[in-house]
Amino acid sequence: METPTTLREQKKAVTRRALAGAALRLAVERGLDGVTVEDIADEAGVSRRTFSNYFASKEDAVLEADRERLRALISLVEARPADEEAWQALRASTAELYRVRPLPDVEWMAQLRLLRRHPSLLARQAGGQVALERDLTAALAPREPDEEVARLMAATFLTTIRTGIGLWLEGAGEQQLPGLVDRLLSRVRVQGT
Repeated sequence: METPTTLREQKKAVTRRALAGAALRLAVERGLDGVTVEDIADEAGVSRRTFSNYFASKEDAVLEADRERLRALISLVEARPADEEAWQALRASTAELYRVRPLPDVEWMAQLRLLRRHPSLLARQAGGQVALERDLTAALAPREPDEEVARLMAATFLTTIRTGIGLWLEGAGEQQLPGLVDRLLSRVRVQGT
């Protein structure tokens, strides 16, 4: 995972996290429709303009924790040993992500519950999934030179993760999410493995 190197980058990261945290807290308390960008900026102690420097909408701010988690996953995939097969790199990176960020993460759980209630968040997340699939495909390219296979693998992986999270939420956390996700990933048949 990348860490900010300069003081300015560190301050920007703190502001971004503060805005995302405020957006999620307020949306959980009031419902997404009961929150404005101004409310989020006020809660984080910044101006509306500062909010706009970081996020295009309140939905983007609410989804930031999920996007940050996925960016971390891509960084973990890229850091895996070069000779490791693509699917194994995905599974190992997912296991590492769950080790680095123990579950349940309260903010992430709140975000998942919000997603299930608000179509605007689901739509925004779906748009983000397209970009994530593209970025994950690029991260797999050194391990899987066939772009069609890499793209199919990325899409299958993301679908499996979403399925695991859905099953986990529906089961009220009866199973451990990392084990459930890994079990599902192990059941997927992938070309070349």
